[in-house]
Order: sequence, then C-alpha cells, then structure tokens
Amino acid sequence: MSIFPFPAFGEARRLIWLLGIVFAMVLLIQHFELPYGGVLSSLLAAAKVRVASGGSLSDVSSSTDTKVSKNLTLSNSSYTSGSFSVNEVPPISPVLDGKDEGAENKSVGQSQSSDNISAVVSGPVDEHISNDTLRNISNYLQKEASNDRLDSDESIKSNDGKNASSSADGSDYSSNKTRKADTVPSPEDAEALVVPPQNDTLVLLEPNDIFSIKNSSVNNVPTKKDRSNKQKSIVVPISQMNDMLLQSRVSYHAMKPRWDSALDQELSRAKYLIENTPPVGDEPSLYQTLFRNVSMFRRSYELMEKTLKVYIYPEGERPIFHHAVLKGIYASEGWFMRLLKANKAFVTKKPTQAHLFYLPFSSRMLEEVLYVTNSSSHHDLVQHLSNYLNVITSKYRFWNRTGGADHFLVACHDWAPEETRTIMANCIRALCNTDLVKEGFQFGKDVSLPETLVRSAQNPLKLRGGKPPSERHILAFFAGRNHGYLRPILFKYWSNKDPDMQIFGKLPKKGPVNYVQSMKSSKYCICAKGFEVNSPRVVEAIFFECVPVIISDNFVPPLFETLNWESFAVFVLEKDIPNLKDILLSIPEKRYLEMQSRVKQVQQHFLWHTKPEKYDIFHMILHSIWYTRVFQMP
Repeated sequence: MSIFPFPAFGEARRLIWLLGIVFAMVLLIQHFELPYGGVLSSLLAAAKVRVASGGSLSDVSSSTDTKVSKNLTLSNSSYTSGSFSVNEVPPISPVLDGKDEGAENKSVGQSQSSDNISAVVSGPVDEHISNDTLRNISNYLQKEASNDRLDSDESIKSNDGKNASSSADGSDYSSNKTRKADTVPSPEDAEALVVPPQNDTLVLLEPNDIFSIKNSSVNNVPTKKDRSNKQKSIVVPISQMNDMLLQSRVSYHAMKPRWDSALDQELSRAKYLIENTPPVGDEPSLYQTLFRNVSMFRRSYELMEKTLKVYIYPEGERPIFHHAVLKGIYASEGWFMRLLKANKAFVTKKPTQAHLFYLPFSSRMLEEVLYVTNSSSHHDLVQHLSNYLNVITSKYRFWNRTGGADHFLVACHDWAPEETRTIMANCIRALCNTDLVKEGFQFGKDVSLPETLVRSAQNPLKLRGGKPPSERHILAFFAGRNHGYLRPILFKYWSNKDPDMQIFGKLPKKGPVNYVQSMKSSKYCICAKGFEVNSPRVVEAIFFECVPVIISDNFVPPLFETLNWESFAVFVLEKDIPNLKDILLSIPEKRYLEMQSRVKQVQQHFLWHTKPEKYDIFHMILHSIWYTRVFQMP
C-alpha cells in the first residue's frame, strides 16, 4: 500500500501546472518590457547599464541621455590600488550599441562569468558619475600609458650628438636626441575604452564622452587600437582642462604627513586666506582679464613673498646637479635654478624651516651626460636619480614625512616626465612636457613650466617686441623642422598653398624669409607640436607680441593655475588643421586687437631677468609651485 494517498498526486500535478503558468507569465511580461521588467532582455541589449553588486544583476535603461546615479554602490575586491597591470584587465569586447552582436554577446558572457567586473557603462557619461570613479580612471590611465611606453618599439635617434640645435634665425628647435614620430591619429572616433579604476569599479567609456564629463579629474586617457589596428586618440579640450583644474582642488589629496609641523599650519592658513580673499581692483602691473582670479593671485603672491621658505639640497655632483644651462630651448630649468640659488628671500639653509624642498638637477644635463646615443633606454638616467634620492632619504628625514609631496623639481627636457614618473611620483613636478594623455600630467600636483628659447645668456631679453597690429600684414606664420606626426599634416594643407598662410619648414640661416621678423610681422603665430606637445614657440610668440595659435591636443599651457589662456591665445584642435585659415578669419578684428593687447600685457610674466623682478617668469614659476602645494593642504 502506498504511503501517500492517490489524491496527493493530483494536488502535485495542479501545483506544477500553476508554477508553469506563473513562469510563463513572467516571461511574457519580460518580453513586452512592462514596467520594472527587462531582467532577461537586459542580458542581450547593448544600450544598457549593467551593474553587478553582491552577486545580483540590476539594469537601467540607457539612451543618448543616460544618467548614472552617484548613489550607485559597486563592489570589486579584485582591483585594489596599485595592484593590477594592463595585462590583468578582463578581455571585454566593447559594446557598440547593437551594431555588433558578436561583440555584444561576448561582452555579456564575460560580464556574467567574471567576478572582477562590477560595472559596465555604455553610452554617454556626464557629471553624475562620481568624482572618485573619475579619479580612479585617471590613476589607471597613468599606469596604462606607462605600460604602453614600455611595450612600444619607439627608438631614439640623434641629430648631431651635441647640444640642442637652434639655427641663427630661431627657426628650428629640437633635442639632439629626439623621439620617433608618433602615429598620425585617425579622425574617427575610437571604440569604447575599457578602464579598470582602483576604487572597486570597472567603467566602459566611449571616447567622445570625455567631452561631457564635467568637473572631473580624468588626467590621462591612453590611446587604444581598434579592430583595424589604427591608432586612435582621446582629446581633452582647453575647456575640459579648466574643469579638471578646478576639480583637482577638491579631488587631489597629497599624502598626509607622518608627523605634524607648524609649517603645515602656515600653509593651511595661507589656503584659507587665499580662498576667502575679497575682490580687489586692478593695480598698474596686473590685468584682471589675464587671470582666472586676479584677487586670489595677488593675495597668494603676497603670502608667498611673506611666508615661503625653500631648502635646496646641497647633495649631487655637477654637471647634472647644481649646474644651470642658460641658453637654448631648455633654459627654463637652468635660469630657475640659478636665480633661486641666489635668492636670499626665499631660500633657507635650515631644512626645519622649509615649506618646500628643491631637487636641483638638470634634466637636460642628465640626458647629455648619461644617455647612450641610439640605445632607446633611459635606465641609467632613472637609476642616477634614484641613487640621488637614496642619499637624500638616508641623510634627511623630510622626504619620508610627506612621501616627497613637499618636494619639487623643475625640468624642461622632453624625457623628464617619464624619468620622474615613478621615483618622484608624489613630488610637485614643474614640467615643460605637459601631455595629459601620453605623459601623465596631473592637475593638483604637477605644474606647467614655460619652455623658453634664450638666445643670449647675457641678455635674455634680446630681440623682444614686435610691430603694432596695423603693420602686421601676415595672417599666420610658422617655420620649423618637419618632425612628429602633426607638422606633416600642417605642411600638407598649408605649405606654399596660400600667401596669407606663411607655413615653412626649416628656414636657411640666410634666405628671403627672416624668422624673427616674420613673427614680429604676423597677426597669429602657429605653435604646432613636434615630437612632444610642448614648443618654445608658445612663449616666443608672446615674446614677439604675436597672438599664439596652439595646435597641440592635450597640452596644458604654462602657468595654467593662474592665467586665463583663452583671453590671449587661440586653441585649434589638431583635426581642424584643414580649416585653420577659416578659423583665424572668423575671429573679429575687435577680438584680435583685444588678444594682441593682452599678449603685450602678459609678456611681463614670461621674461627672464638677470636680476628677478616682481611678477616675472621666475616668480611666476615659483608661485605656481607654491600655489599647488598650498591647495594640497586640508
């Protein structure tokens, strides 16, 4: 006899049918995307925001106006600060809004099978993404950009094995050891970029969406090859840089000192006074339109004069340390070193009284003395700096107190960012090569150093000035070597094409075109990048009172913390070179006259004097370093 009576089997059958009907209704609801549905279909839809948290999946519909909530809680125990490399990134294929089902399904499968993935964001990204997430993207991008350089076949070549060349007419500027030309960037949009940040989140960004990220601290976005293996670039325009600079005031935090110091309180007090300074009127030597906030600048400058003390480490052997190169395109680091060492107002011989510590080395001489021509290796250069730091840290206790955050360097050679990226990562780095993408320049920590061509060490102001606007009959002028990927494009469209656009290669020392006189006679001076984003022509244009036209994507202009560059310079994206003349002609004459007048006004901030003068380039560089450190304080 059966243990269970026969009617029980009927009840079981009815229960099974009931469950089947309920399950079918759920599937039907999901199919028609009724409210709160989409659980199953989200696994196949490309335009979704998929979030895995605590082992469950939830979905948010995405369209061209997708918003990502700041309150999103994400978890990812696999990615911790500094613990991953590019090779550890889960191989997720980009989601292309339904245009590639294979890529879509592959991405979905991997997102289900990998616990490393916490979030994938596809579609437009805006200010609703948390600032922490954006900072973490920045940190990862620095790592990826660094690894890209280590993995590349980039070689180093030598022009003449001697000092940096500069023709008599000033038409050519290049290091004796220069990098290979970069790949010409494609104007097409890059595919989605997979970015594993440090803070428990994995974010997939479309490259064009970088433009809509407001108030972010994304400082470094590496290039990524698409399926056709074409190199593609992310471009951060000047307007985005302004936002990133402001955001760095709250997003960048230097290492907390291991022990307290009264000097830190002085810096914190200075920060409070600068932030709360009342508006003040113009003074004869300062012009409001040139500055982001002239009142804050003037207050900060006054506090710097009254407060700042710098200790210069005496260690280090010449000519790499304590040796100033005062002529050529790397003269900024040499002039700054010379003038600071001779300054009794700012320099202290007692390190316990110092707010900042200067590492007095020359990146130019480091390369000149130690680099082996055509070796394509910077190991010896980095090792030399590392050995120097070992001496500093073993003899003094100040580096260890802040992890180097209150130390700074001033370096103008193209290789300086790479050479100092790791061993001096926490320092305030005043650099000429300020590439946001390739070199990892970081707002809130690094400073953009003006690259200045000095023709005469005895008279750095030689040839300064230019013709008045009414006598500037050349619309645009450029002359220089045909190196890097950008200049060939410039020459292709404009060399010998239009009499208004006087675009030349390297000019002969004696010829029909005089370099200096052409700059003095031009309305706009083209500052086109070479191998790197920086060019001495930016400051040179100001020197000759010509409106700079900067064509160098992701280049952070000099003294960016202080100056409002858009008030006296023109920024043209590299992709817009074919429209260069139309862009310049579209600028109203009144606007041009305003910019040219402001170029003359801002010139005082870019001049070297054998004896420093108030608000000159020496004081402006030191102020940028001081200002950066002050705003790192809590």
